[in-house]
Amino acid sequence: MSPRQRLTAADWAAAALRALSSGGVEAVAVEPLATRLGATKGSFYWHFKDRESLVRAALDLWEQEQTDAVIGGLSQLGGPRERLRALVDLVLTHAGEGEDPVVTLLRDARHPGVAAALERVTRRRIDYISAQLTELGTPQPEAARRAAVAYAAYVGWWQLRALVPDVAPRGAAARPHAAVLRELLGDVLDAGGAAPPP
Repeated sequence: MSPRQRLTAADWAAAALRALSSGGVEAVAVEPLATRLGATKGSFYWHFKDRESLVRAALDLWEQEQTDAVIGGLSQLGGPRERLRALVDLVLTHAGEGEDPVVTLLRDARHPGVAAALERVTRRRIDYISAQLTELGTPQPEAARRAAVAYAAYVGWWQLRALVPDVAPRGAAARPHAAVLRELLGDVLDAGGAAPPP
């Protein structure tokens, strides 16, 4: 069986997500992706009705890999304090592949599919942070505010990485920045800390 015959819808979606991450929706073009994958347009049409269905598949993959899987992994940790500490370290010190394309997607927020995915993912991420803070004893309105500000800082971090990378370092160099983000979330992340006042 040739490589062309072995391509799956998942292969196309992964390639589309890479294109989306680097160049936005307009970069998800069938012919260049087919060339990169060593495939034909026929392979694409075997798996997808049209280009928009490929964009949706890429957005779904983004949500699965960088929201569902992250939350699923965090759920294996002991409690909300450990989960939030791990989350902050993960999102600011991450140095591997699969960087979050959230800033690129924000540039395409007028695209209906992108807008829907961004809203869904943003709400889920903020709600998750808020729920962890609430579980630690932070009153719900304050937890929601802190979660929104923390998420805004996260999105800004990716924007800085795109524009001025030395200001938003990768890996271990970002640990001091992660400490600042933990402060935004409140004293509850310190062992035995009390909930911040509302």
